[in-house]
Amino acid sequence: MTTVVVVEGSADPHRLSQALPGVRVEVLDRLPAVSHPAVAVVMRSGTWLSAHHVACLPALRHVVRPGSGTDNIDLLALAARGITLHRNPTANAAAVAEWTLLAALSLSRRAALGHNGLTAGRHLKAACLGRPLAEQHLAIWGAGPVGLAIGQALRSAVSDVAYAARPSNPPNLPQRPAELLTSWADLHVVALPLRETTLAAFGPAWLANVGRRRPALICAGRMETLDLSACLDALDAGALSGLAIDAIDPEHVGSLTGPGEPRNLLLTPHVGAQRADVRDVLDRWTAETLRTALLEGREEDR
Repeated sequence: MTTVVVVEGSADPHRLSQALPGVRVEVLDRLPAVSHPAVAVVMRSGTWLSAHHVACLPALRHVVRPGSGTDNIDLLALAARGITLHRNPTANAAAVAEWTLLAALSLSRRAALGHNGLTAGRHLKAACLGRPLAEQHLAIWGAGPVGLAIGQALRSAVSDVAYAARPSNPPNLPQRPAELLTSWADLHVVALPLRETTLAAFGPAWLANVGRRRPALICAGRMETLDLSACLDALDAGALSGLAIDAIDPEHVGSLTGPGEPRNLLLTPHVGAQRADVRDVLDRWTAETLRTALLEGREEDR
């Protein structure tokens, strides 16, 4: 029997079973690390698909990623085996943009500082003197589906928007050279994929360039695009007025908790795309993608 492995939380297994009659849908808390007959796997962020996992799945033909990021997938291992990767990079963009608006308001009004003070038993009203979001310049680093959705969601809420200039950006976008954005923007949003070139890209050198303006920094993508230690130090030193990070996964928690002064810091457990309508769209897309892929495979085998 054809078997599909669904990493727990990646898709609705009941919906998949209904869409794939005659297919065994197996829900696991992680990808198999020993030989397994699955022809397809469904996974989201927080699960690593390594070359070892690929070797343990000799029948694997399809990897379904209901989302956009691929930093947790060994793409070379898939390519070497001719395994097809299916992604949906647009379904969650509006939801992540909505979270970014929430973060921008929270940092600008210093609500995150007030909340963190209260949880520490301190009333910090005097330190929570905010500034209007409508008076701020917004810089967006990344013009993929999420970055574009952020621009649309925040354009009417801020004074001006500009993207970090890149040759791959749509030509109609308002853009500024990266070196000019650092002295122009009051609010920076990072919406870049995690690559070798973006790993810890927002660190000491970048912070030194923006420090005079004391901007707020929002990470709407992978936390690893930030040099976290440097960003927290900048927040404590006043070089950043606020910091918000969404993609906090379980392994990150230990590095972000502990004693210290309350900060204008918003941390959320990777909830940017955690909206009911988005999950419904992705569940339907996953079911249709697998149904098409597996049915096409059956036709080819005849």
